[in-house]
Amino acid sequence: MKKIGLLGGTGPESTLLYYKELNSRIDKLTGAEHMPELVIESVDFRRVWGYLTNGQYGELVDYLAEKVNNLRSYGAEIVSLTAVTTHIVFAELVAKTKTSFVSIPQTVCRQAVSKGYKKVGLLGTIFTMEQDYMKKDLWEAGIEVFVPQQADRELIAGRIYQELEEGIVKESTLQEFQQIIRKMQAEHGIEAIILGCTELPLLLNPDNCPVPCLDSVEIHIEELIRLAMAA
Repeated sequence: MKKIGLLGGTGPESTLLYYKELNSRIDKLTGAEHMPELVIESVDFRRVWGYLTNGQYGELVDYLAEKVNNLRSYGAEIVSLTAVTTHIVFAELVAKTKTSFVSIPQTVCRQAVSKGYKKVGLLGTIFTMEQDYMKKDLWEAGIEVFVPQQADRELIAGRIYQELEEGIVKESTLQEFQQIIRKMQAEHGIEAIILGCTELPLLLNPDNCPVPCLDSVEIHIEELIRLAMAA
């Protein structure tokens, strides 16, 4: 089995989910004979967020590249970011580290294509909703991508940063998000919603979401498992 390397800490809640799920699922798949060899390089979330907020993308690339190189030095064969937002510098990070990453946007796009979706909504941090790094693969596959209205984007971004990143899950926030999704369905005819932040599954799931979910964490974890267990 190949060794998995995760660039974690962005944020801690989703990193915990990756660690727990990778171990428990591979243990089950192997009949309780194996758990994965896994290494996590956890970054300073506040520092990363500061770089993002200030548009210091060069500094962000340098910082993340140092951590990626650490993962490789620890023997990681499959390397991945555990946050959608850090994919904002994905191409630059690949170029700087000469590393092949398991991309969250690409894996989500493949899932959307396999489901036959033509119109999807996207929720995430303000960067993910307003920039193109989570959308371009979908566009190239002929899928329309819609984001909430500006006021709703700001609400979502605030709830992610102030609540979900801290592990705080509120029923009132769930109701707000459900209302936003229903509005997107009515206005744009979305067939599914992309949970484009790795903390969003703490709040939304197939049982409480008004439309089918494309859970970026679930899809990504399944791909990491497939690659780790490939002969």
